[in-house]
Amino acid sequence: MKMKINGESCDVSCSTLSELLSFLGHEPDQVATAVNGIFVPASEREKYLLSSDDAIDVIAPMAGG
Repeated sequence: MKMKINGESCDVSCSTLSELLSFLGHEPDQVATAVNGIFVPASEREKYLLSSDDAIDVIAPMAGG
């Protein structure tokens, strides 16, 4: 299924947002997520079904100042 992840086109076979985060190697409690511009809380990721052409943003905290 084709989708955009952080602005880059990708072809992945993950069906849920949780599966996608695992596939990408992200620790689920270390990132924030949005699909098509809408925030998806960590508690909803396992049941959040992805669709072709979704735009997913995965945001990791940054240290510094």
